[in-house]
Amino acid sequence: MRSSKQAAAATENNRGISGHMFTLHQRLYHALNLGTRYSEGKERKWKCTDIEIQRHVVRSISSFIESASPDTLHHPLVKDSVADIVWALVWILQHKSEAVLSIAANVVVKLIRIIPNSILQPYSLYLVHPLASVLSSCRMEVSIACATALNMILSNLSATREKIVWEILSETKTVFLIVRGIREFSGGPMSTEYFQEMASLLSTILQKWSASRFSVWNDTKLMEVLEAMHENPDVSIKVALLKLYSGIGIIICTEFFFMNSIRLKIVKQLLLICMPALCGNGAMKLLQNGEALLQMMVLCMGRSRPLSVQMEGFRLAQRLATNKQGCLKMLSLCCEPIVKAIIDGMTGWTLSSGKIANDQMSLLVEACRLALIIRWDGEHHDYFWKKGIDKVLLDLLLEKFQNGQSVHLLTLEEQMSEAQEALNADVLLVLRPYMWDILGWLAIYCREDFNPNIHSHELHIDMLIRCACLTFTDSVRKGWQICQSDLSETLRSESASRAVLMMIYSPCKYIASKARSMLSEILKPTGKESLKHSLRILNFTLTRDNFGIPDMLQTGINLVALTCCACLAWYRSYIVKSGGVKTLLAFIKWCLSNDVHIGRLSFAPHLHNIFSQRLCCWVCEEDWEGNDILLLYGLWGLAELLHYGSISKNVDIFSGQVEYTEAQFVRMLQEICSDNSALGLKWNAAYILSYFGFYGFPCKLGRRIGKALDENEFADTRIILAKGESMSVHGVVLAIRCPSLLPPEELSRDEKASDGSSGRCAVDKQYGKFKKDIRLSSHVDNQALSKLLEFVYLGYLHSSDEHVKKLKILAKHCRLQPLSTMLGRRRPKWGTLFPIYDLTPALAPTGHHFSYGLLLDLCLRTFFIVLDQRVLSFYIFVH
Repeated sequence: MRSSKQAAAATENNRGISGHMFTLHQRLYHALNLGTRYSEGKERKWKCTDIEIQRHVVRSISSFIESASPDTLHHPLVKDSVADIVWALVWILQHKSEAVLSIAANVVVKLIRIIPNSILQPYSLYLVHPLASVLSSCRMEVSIACATALNMILSNLSATREKIVWEILSETKTVFLIVRGIREFSGGPMSTEYFQEMASLLSTILQKWSASRFSVWNDTKLMEVLEAMHENPDVSIKVALLKLYSGIGIIICTEFFFMNSIRLKIVKQLLLICMPALCGNGAMKLLQNGEALLQMMVLCMGRSRPLSVQMEGFRLAQRLATNKQGCLKMLSLCCEPIVKAIIDGMTGWTLSSGKIANDQMSLLVEACRLALIIRWDGEHHDYFWKKGIDKVLLDLLLEKFQNGQSVHLLTLEEQMSEAQEALNADVLLVLRPYMWDILGWLAIYCREDFNPNIHSHELHIDMLIRCACLTFTDSVRKGWQICQSDLSETLRSESASRAVLMMIYSPCKYIASKARSMLSEILKPTGKESLKHSLRILNFTLTRDNFGIPDMLQTGINLVALTCCACLAWYRSYIVKSGGVKTLLAFIKWCLSNDVHIGRLSFAPHLHNIFSQRLCCWVCEEDWEGNDILLLYGLWGLAELLHYGSISKNVDIFSGQVEYTEAQFVRMLQEICSDNSALGLKWNAAYILSYFGFYGFPCKLGRRIGKALDENEFADTRIILAKGESMSVHGVVLAIRCPSLLPPEELSRDEKASDGSSGRCAVDKQYGKFKKDIRLSSHVDNQALSKLLEFVYLGYLHSSDEHVKKLKILAKHCRLQPLSTMLGRRRPKWGTLFPIYDLTPALAPTGHHFSYGLLLDLCLRTFFIVLDQRVLSFYIFVH
């Protein structure tokens, strides 16, 4: 008999549990007590070899978990029973009694579906081994249930447990069993459900563990079985195949469900040099002959297909567009249809009672993710404009923008009010970061002569700019309060801020002028206070030790605010008067001194791709801004203040500075140009250097080669000016870095000597002392030529303003376009590659006409420097 206290405690503990459920719980433990409980370490396990008792236990488990309602799932009576239930199922599955396996496997599926993952996860790992071991059961229903349960466990698996689970899957040969199961059942009455569950499980494994991929795509028989499934009209089969092929990374180059297959042997020839799934090399090989594949993919994304098929089509396209190379290759084969599919995916939605259906929202998200291919320049931008991307974005932003015809009749204040009211609506907020990013990329790559009236874009573009500016200024004005109270709103504000920045500095005159005028108008009431607040936040940041995500976000938004306002005359003047230049200098130094490396992904969780962490063999070129987004914004802001002549003399910037002199700042910028910084950082650093008299692109190799400029050793060419002055140079450097200085006959002789005959013999006979004289026109200025050679050797030159005009003329005649850009102090164009100091063409046959002494000397010096460093490192290690 229980004591009265125990009875009271039991009554209190079971409050909220029905009498029926309590009875089922008692029956469950009565059944479990028929088996043997034993301890293994800290775990209480269960075992029983009696088949009838096993069946009784399984049925008791099933009845108990079925009786649990959503309100009782977290009750101690349920939570405390999970461990005993799992251990009983583990033993029964491991015992592999055919009489019980089927119901046991189905009860495991039921358990995973009903019990919350937070409760089950500590024990689910123990189910992996027995489930994997039973996958090869001769009874199809057992295999299906085990595959379903195992797939659910793996799909919810935490990253910390992946290594342990992969060891279990390897030990049980799970991938081999799945592949064998699909192959063996291919010849008989194959169950659709069996194929669907097995393919789904295999896809999950392939996506999580790259080590599993080779054995799958290299299995010829499996590929033949999958190819035979192409004509199956079942939608679930189509979805399963799309997922599996995406995981394998060897989507057969066919028109899939709609057209005839290409011979498998052709595909296999491609696959011999492909890498496994989610693999860059494999994807690029497929895209080399991928017209049929892309046609199939586009058909799957079409509106006439079921939503599940559409979503898998969009996801497949996202993977093929993982990097710029893959994206542009895909678009070169099927550009307009892909853009049309994206537009259709972003427009096929409806609101019901102010809400959108979950399945439609999921499709919208996938379409918006694929639309981010717009972050790379190309022909697809034109198609997006032609398909009305501006109207699509506006509909998503303002919920089916219908009153466009009357907007132009409203006053500016009324237009602002209407836009603000629409922005405040709590609809499709999850899509706004995508929309702002798409708008920003469209603007930054837009052509200078883009005319919005051609496709009736003007009204839509104006409204988009207005909405972006309102969101941006609102985030700056509210500032820290938003950042601390609502991180999601701040994340959306970051994307809007970035869009405004890209529109203001867009190459398109219309977009840039509209963005500037609207921002100026919106800033009028509170612009001064907002700027003061931004400067205060930046100065405060420099004094902080702890720097979390909210701080990064707010700092980034305030840097963007300064950079945007730098192009507006009154605000630019205010920034300078308020010490904004010194604040930016201090911030740049702070970033570099403290190794503050923050990529935009830290600000933009919507850009995270769940597949990107599982990829292999993809060469993902770093985005233009790289992993130093705050430093980029700081350099950009300073560059704009210098561009508009807000600072009369550079010395004014460093007045009062003791620790940070102009020479140190220049050296820091040159280091950015020379190291592995992102392209955007390099371009902005080089751009700022031009305002300090340094024009070009500093680099480490240039510094080494530059030492030979004033040395005559290995010089084999003499440049003679009209006045008789001459300069000794190295023909090999001139031929690679500035071939326009060489006479046409010299270049043609190099081409004739490309077989390695006459040119090389001339050098060999003279032991590198062969001389050539190049006579230049009287129009060539001596000092300008001297500075130009400085650029040719060093990669950059240092010159006062008085020589720049002559240098511009000479650089233009020599077709040195990057140097002309710097001499003209033209803003860097987003996405432009940074000029590389490359002498490797000198090693080609066309370089034989020139002396190799300089290059040989450089190679030997580099070799011995590296050798000395390694010897020193080894010495330190030993001692």
